Amino acid sequence: MGRVDGKVAVITGAAYGIGRAAAGLLAREGARVAVTDIQSEAGLEAADEIKQRGGQAQYWQLDTTDEQAIQRVFAEVADAFGHLDVLVNNAGISGVNKPTHEVTLEEWNRVISVNLNGVFLCTKHAIPYMRQAGGGSIINLSSVYGLVGAPDSPPYHAAKGGVRLMSKTDALFYAADGIRVNSVHPGFIWTPMVENVCRELGDVEEARRRLTALHPIGHLGEPEDIAYGILYLASDEAKFVTGSELVIDGGYTAR
Repeated sequence: MGRVDGKVAVITGAAYGIGRAAAGLLAREGARVAVTDIQSEAGLEAADEIKQRGGQAQYWQLDTTDEQAIQRVFAEVADAFGHLDVLVNNAGISGVNKPTHEVTLEEWNRVISVNLNGVFLCTKHAIPYMRQAGGGSIINLSSVYGLVGAPDSPPYHAAKGGVRLMSKTDALFYAADGIRVNSVHPGFIWTPMVENVCRELGDVEEARRRLTALHPIGHLGEPEDIAYGILYLASDEAKFVTGSELVIDGGYTAR
């Protein structure tokens, strides 16, 4: 207990899946958590769940493609909690799964807007607060698809690869400010997003078996598997870790 005592964390896409698990874990370990998402009902439930367990949390509706909304919400978080130490850029969508020559510009831009531009905008507006606080930790959710290719989902690959190198660049820019920036690269995690992808393929259980087979460890990951990595990077235990890639993928990229 207490691994992030006193810290204030903003988590995007925190209503479901990895974001929700990270919000709950950081709160249990002492952080005050700003739960943000576009899904207000589930976001409020996530914040209430934290408070019922004795943690501190508040929900803000936030579309990470809306720069003005980000500015407003971050200002409100800093006012409510006093400062901002941790940003978890988790919000993301899977987008279309078809060859590049069939992807429309609208489909491409939608994924880039959420998965890449959203990370940029949230980072941009978190930095001044972290400078005021004397440092901080930015944790960007990339993917194994930010490390290796596959013949599917071109916009998703492009966005997650961009997140990986953005993290390294920002790590260098802000190291002197005591701000660490790292990327996390999950394998396939059983979240609502992955379940929806499986449903689009037809037979959910068969799709799940196929995804499982991609991981040498023999099973898919759970949101908590990634949340513990996020907790480590948010904590002072990772004070010497910046510009790095934390791969949590059940061996997916080891082959």
